[in-house]
Amino acid sequence: MSGFHTNFPQYTQQYGMGFITRLLTHYLRWFHNRSRMTLVPSISQKMELERRGFESIELLSRGVDSQMFNPSRRSQALRESWGLQAGDIGVIHVGRLAPEKNLGLLKASFETLKDSYPQRNIKLIVVGDGPQRQQLEQQIPDAIFCGTQRGEVLAMHYASAGMFLFPSLTETFGNVVLEALASGLGVVAYDEAAAGQHIRHGHNGALAMPGDEAAFIDAARWLLEDSETLRRVRLNARQHASRQGWTAIIDQFERQLREACPGEKPVNTKETKQVATKKIRPVSSVPLD
Repeated sequence: MSGFHTNFPQYTQQYGMGFITRLLTHYLRWFHNRSRMTLVPSISQKMELERRGFESIELLSRGVDSQMFNPSRRSQALRESWGLQAGDIGVIHVGRLAPEKNLGLLKASFETLKDSYPQRNIKLIVVGDGPQRQQLEQQIPDAIFCGTQRGEVLAMHYASAGMFLFPSLTETFGNVVLEALASGLGVVAYDEAAAGQHIRHGHNGALAMPGDEAAFIDAARWLLEDSETLRRVRLNARQHASRQGWTAIIDQFERQLREACPGEKPVNTKETKQVATKKIRPVSSVPLD
């Protein structure tokens, strides 16, 4: 059994190594086709690999800890440190700051939002680190760069914002999308990977066709057209994510292990499940920015 969790062929294009894409794809196909089963985290990734001749591809999606990532972790002190008061909008991005993340679109979206709504105080909060950080700090001098955050502090950063921009086109899943939804944020993303599976456009987030930058920016503008739209989307986001726990995924993984390894003695996973899963709290109210 193997897993495909990094889009190496696409990364070669981003790093100026497109000349090895075909060779790398050939090797990965050879490697994974020697497995009894290859697990992928999203439907779009499963379809793409099957199109490229990968065999025995099975879906094993991901969940989110909706106790950890929760609107209740919102911090007024943190918002004030960002220069945000009641009614102001914190637009957050969480992820590695690298070329494959398409961060030029993050910059363009933020600038368009500021130009479109000059009467509103909108701040861009960037959580994460990577080789593009210095360049982005120069290109977006009024953005707030928070570096890498983890655990409860990361959850607090999510919950203290109101909107999440995710312009990446190279994800096999994108855990941050579920974390943002669970935190009650209005998510804007391309219609693929985790966003394609978990967001219904206009209901619990906003989607654009992959690669359509104008549509991505329009989706972000739509979310801020009026406070009621953002409020409704955020409530629906939290409701959806609070049902995406890990218990069912662990059960599915156990079934896939048994299918891939027939005849092996099953392991008692009761204790593992108790550690890996937590009781989901009732849906929290989402504070408005």
